[in-house]
Amino acid sequence: MEVARGNRGRYQQALEQSGCLWQAALSTLNPNPTDSCPLYLNYATVAALPSRVSRHNSPSAAHFVTRLVRTCLPPGTHRCILMVCERSDAFASACALARAFPLFTHRSGASRRTEKKTVTVEFFLVGQDNGPVEVSTLQCLASATEGVRLAARIVDTPCNEMNTDTFLEEIKKVGKDLGITPTIIRDEELKTRGFGGIYGVGKAALHPPALAVLSHTPEGATQTIAWVGKGIVYDTGGLSIKGKTTMPGMKRDCGGAAAVLGAFRAAIKQGFRDNLHAVFCLAENSVGPNATRPDDIHLLYSGKTVEINNTDAEGRLVLADGVSYACKDLGADIILDMATLTGAQGIATGKYHAAVLTNSAEWEAACVKAGRRCGDLVHPLVYCPELHFSEFTSAVADMKNSVADRDNSPSSCAGLFIASHIGFDWPGVWVHLDIAAPVHAGERATGFGVALLLALFGRASEDPLLNLVSPLGCEADVQEGHVERDSKRRRLV
Repeated sequence: MEVARGNRGRYQQALEQSGCLWQAALSTLNPNPTDSCPLYLNYATVAALPSRVSRHNSPSAAHFVTRLVRTCLPPGTHRCILMVCERSDAFASACALARAFPLFTHRSGASRRTEKKTVTVEFFLVGQDNGPVEVSTLQCLASATEGVRLAARIVDTPCNEMNTDTFLEEIKKVGKDLGITPTIIRDEELKTRGFGGIYGVGKAALHPPALAVLSHTPEGATQTIAWVGKGIVYDTGGLSIKGKTTMPGMKRDCGGAAAVLGAFRAAIKQGFRDNLHAVFCLAENSVGPNATRPDDIHLLYSGKTVEINNTDAEGRLVLADGVSYACKDLGADIILDMATLTGAQGIATGKYHAAVLTNSAEWEAACVKAGRRCGDLVHPLVYCPELHFSEFTSAVADMKNSVADRDNSPSSCAGLFIASHIGFDWPGVWVHLDIAAPVHAGERATGFGVALLLALFGRASEDPLLNLVSPLGCEADVQEGHVERDSKRRRLV
């Protein structure tokens, strides 16, 4: 009996000491914008996120979450992360955590490792809606993070492995998982059926180009949505060849298609109420005897002719065929194309914010708001076809594929080229997302775009969490600035 009392006393003393240590660690944190403190001989670390962010950042501080985990997580085989956040930030925080753990590696040490590494993530919700996390919410977070890591793995994989054939296998694998058989048009069939953009870009490569489509058509659908992804598995620039400093990293030019694949998988797994088509425009922009030349004229699927004045402006050509197919063959009401389209995007909106160009002011605002809610940040480009589209004027074809003046909003112009192939007077919603810069951070892919698509179209989902983060379709939605948030509480990872 006395021994039991003694054990209880020592246990209580240990708890009190732990509590004092925890409070001492918290008192040392002074986030500017973040801060961290190691505990227990570096077996644990407590880190603080910014308590406030600017209006163009995500309230979840998602980029800082990824950065803190990469730099502060102690080494080990079995590790645990406790994420303290508000319910509205759980989705963005989970996707940010996923970015810190890329799947692809060819380091020789990884193949020799016998024990598999695991990371357990727990969420502790604070603030106004701080009840327990439901199983359905955890399943949604799992689907979203799997989609982010799938997209990042595809983008990280070099073209000697991730060629158009391999990418098609990835699409088939997702289709099999969802019970969907993809539609695939490739090689000479593309030429026969009029897909002059995709065929012209990829015809010089060893692995032929392809258009692939995954279609989800549930009963009771009220609208048809098409996500069109640029899947240039490698971009040498073609005969307008890139230099030795600008070509490395062009394995990432399939980032749009990778994001569409990851998001489609997660969206269907969580239940999607409307018709959803994922359209993949796959090609390798290579050099060879059969390569497209500057001055060549191609007939695209839209029926319009394009004079090639820059073979390194290839992404818009494959996407033009993709959006035309979505419009003409799939009957889409909403067409969203996602692409690593222009280097100028990184200058226009920076490394962290994708650029959005759209014919709808409502969807422009929705993209920005969805980006803040999911952590995949977005900022608008100028939409003004009556002033900018003349940059593509050709004397011998309907248009050229590259602008005359590269100082005249080139990222906007590149998007307008795509839109012109469904028509500027098309009555549906067209959204273009240029993710060239945020698709990677340093030498690693980020899986950017997966969370954004899931959040943007969350109202079409059966999942409560995706409905929560979606900016569209909620009459009770109020401006985020008017929602009282527990902003003074430190969010800890």
